[in-house]
Amino acid sequence: MGGRKDGRRSLPDWLSGGDGPTAPEPRLRYRTIFVSDFHLGTPGCNAGLLLDFLHTTECDTLYLVGDIVDGWQIKKGWYWPQAHNDVVRCILKKAARGTRVVYIPGNHDEAFRDYVGLDFGGVELLMEDIHVTADGRRLLIVHGDAFDAVVLYARWLAFLGDSAYTILLKANGIYNAIRRRLELPYWSLSTYAKRRVKNAVQFISRFEETVAHAAADRTVDGVVCGHIHTAEIRTFGDITYYNDGDWVESCTALVEHADGRMEILDWHEHARAALSAKRAEATRAEIAA
Repeated sequence: MGGRKDGRRSLPDWLSGGDGPTAPEPRLRYRTIFVSDFHLGTPGCNAGLLLDFLHTTECDTLYLVGDIVDGWQIKKGWYWPQAHNDVVRCILKKAARGTRVVYIPGNHDEAFRDYVGLDFGGVELLMEDIHVTADGRRLLIVHGDAFDAVVLYARWLAFLGDSAYTILLKANGIYNAIRRRLELPYWSLSTYAKRRVKNAVQFISRFEETVAHAAADRTVDGVVCGHIHTAEIRTFGDITYYNDGDWVESCTALVEHADGRMEILDWHEHARAALSAKRAEATRAEIAA
C-alpha cells in the first residue's frame, strides 16, 4: 500500500473499489449527506438503488447514522452478496478521496460501538456528533435507538418485532419482483402497512417528540437520526427534527445544500423519474424513426 500526505496508509485497490466498475461522474453535489439503516447483510437491503445514489452524489461530509450492517440478521445466517461489498467499497473510496465519513453505529450494528473513537480506512466511528450547518445551526447526530423504549426495556420484544418485520420485507420482495416483470415501479408494502397501522403511527409520533425534547436539553438547534425507517422533517418548538429514513423501504437520504437548506431525497422517486425519461426518449426515437 502507498503512503498518504496525512500520514495514513492508503487503501488497497480491492478495498477502495479500484477494481470495480467505473462509476459515472456525480451529478448532484451537497455540503452534507445523512443516510442510515442500510441493513447490509439482509435480503431487504435495496443495494441497487443505494449504489446508484452513492455513485450519483458527492459531498464534503457523509454521515452514516447507524444500522449500516445488520448484525442481528448476520448472526442468524450469512447473507452477503457482491452488491453489499460494492456499497462498502464505494463508501471507503469516498473517504479515500477526501470526503469526511462519520459512522455512528446503531442497535443492529452495535458491535462497532466497541470501537468508537477509532478510524477505519478514513471512516470515523463516533457515538454521536454535533454538525454545524452552513447557516450556523448546531445539529445533534444520533442513531435514535436510545430513545426507543422497546429496544431499551424489552429487548426480546424488539427481536420478535424484527423477525415479523423480516417476514414482511420478504413478502415485499416477492411483490416487487412481480411488479418489475410488469415494468411497474417499486412500491413498499411494508411502508404502506406501517402508515396504516394506528399503533405504528402513534409510536412514530411519540418517538419524534421524545428525540426532539432530548435535543432541546442539549441546547442545539436540531437533531438528525434514523432508526425508525421513516423520513421526516418536523419542528417542535425551537427544535427541528430530521430523520433520514432508510434503504430497505423508503430509500431516502437527508441532504444539506451549500446554503444550509435541508431536504429529504426520495431515491425511489428519482428512479421513477429516470425511468419515465428513458421511456419518453425511447418513444421519441421510435417516432423519429
